Amino acid sequence: MENSRQPIIQIKGVSRYFPVKNSSMFSRKKDFLKAVNDVSLNIYPGDTIGIVGESGCGKTTLAKMILHLQKPTKGQILYNGVDIYSLGKKETKKLRTEIQIVFQDPFSSLNPRMRVGDIIGEPLKIHYKLSKDEYVRKVQDIMARVGINPKHINRYPHEFSGGQRQRIMIAKALILRPKVLVCDEPVSALDVSIRSEILNLLSDLKKEMEFTILFISHDLTVIEYICSRIAVMYLGKVVESAGESQLYKDPIHPYTKALLSAIPIPNPHHKSTRIILEGDVPSPINPPIGCFFKNRCIYKSEKCNEPPKLVERSENHFVACHNC
Repeated sequence: MENSRQPIIQIKGVSRYFPVKNSSMFSRKKDFLKAVNDVSLNIYPGDTIGIVGESGCGKTTLAKMILHLQKPTKGQILYNGVDIYSLGKKETKKLRTEIQIVFQDPFSSLNPRMRVGDIIGEPLKIHYKLSKDEYVRKVQDIMARVGINPKHINRYPHEFSGGQRQRIMIAKALILRPKVLVCDEPVSALDVSIRSEILNLLSDLKKEMEFTILFISHDLTVIEYICSRIAVMYLGKVVESAGESQLYKDPIHPYTKALLSAIPIPNPHHKSTRIILEGDVPSPINPPIGCFFKNRCIYKSEKCNEPPKLVERSENHFVACHNC
């Protein structure tokens, strides 16, 4: 059953391949690393959608294509119904104000030679012509919203803690009031005690400023806490997509089940069955024919030599598997 709302972002059969050097100096065949492989996904206004999977599954590459940083090899990415890679320079510049990102590492993301006020306000200088007073007012306003003392506008990044630096990154991303915020592992570099503060801040700002969040993580507990919908990726493909409660209560794909079984339960009396996947993740340069997961799957059969389609098993619960 399709969602009746109009998607703000539509990802249609998107693939991203990177050329790699062939190991044989005599071979004329060109190899490609298939980072993202035929992904289709709808992101609706007001959603907090999570993209989860192991490192190297294509989460960040998919985000970069949505941000207009890497062009898809195949497929389309539509923003409000318009292909973002068909836009001219003027329209692309406006798109930058609509879709912003919070990076993973708040330490390397901030220029140590710039004051935080200049870092946060830089997007304003690029996109708008403001008076000095209006510029300072907007910077201090967003600083207050994210929990940074506006009086610290002239301090440098090294004068702030890791959690405060990530708040600065969030302020920089939101100062243009975007419609979509891409969060690429925004709490993985932070202390556990600070993570919940940042997640709660993002949730509160989302309600207050009315934007959509695409949240990328490999931490399933974080994804469960903040996301309303979740897409599970494996080797560049989406293998399961569902609402947060559906996915955690009734996972269908064997890869999703294995991921969820690895979540630690803070109860010494709880006994859970850990699902251990056999074998290694296949090479994205030379993935298996048919289902990419078949060599590690307990349900594999002859059907798995054909690529499974992402089909709806129950309302808004999509799975790509022939046998489960």
